[in-house]
Amino acid sequence: MSAPAETVFPHVNEMKKWEGWNPWAKLDPNMKLTYEGPAAGVGSAYAWVGNSDVGEGRMTITESHPSDSIRFKLEFFKPMPGVSDTLFTFKPKGDQTEVTWAMTGTNNFIGKAFCLFMNMDKMIGGQFEKGLADLKSVAETEAKK
Repeated sequence: MSAPAETVFPHVNEMKKWEGWNPWAKLDPNMKLTYEGPAAGVGSAYAWVGNSDVGEGRMTITESHPSDSIRFKLEFFKPMPGVSDTLFTFKPKGDQTEVTWAMTGTNNFIGKAFCLFMNMDKMIGGQFEKGLADLKSVAETEAKK
C-alpha cells in the first residue's frame, strides 16, 4: 500500500473504521453491528448478525502493537460455530506498507467434514483480497491528504 503503517494501522485497530473496507459488509448491507469495549486496541470488539452470507459472530482485539501487528479472537456462532485466530501485520517497505491478513484455527469434526467439500482458502481468501484492496484504497486516499 502506498501509505505508511501509521496511516494504515488505525483502519484495522479501530473497529468502527472497518465500516470503510470490511468485505462482508458488502455481502449484507443490512448487517447489524454492535461495538463493545474501548474504541481501539486491546479489548475493542464488535459483533455482527447478518444474512446467510455473513452469519453471526464476534471479533475482539487481543493484541495490538502500533504500526506492527494486531491479533483478533474471531468467534463464529452461525452458520457453523468456531473460533479462529486472525492476525494483521504491517511491514514498512520504503514509502509503502506490506499488509498481511491471516486466519488460523482448529476444525472440529463438522468443520473437517465441511473442508472435504469446500476449499476454505477460496471461500475466505477472496474476501480477504477484496478487503485488503478496499483497505488499500482507504489508506492511500488518507495518505494523500
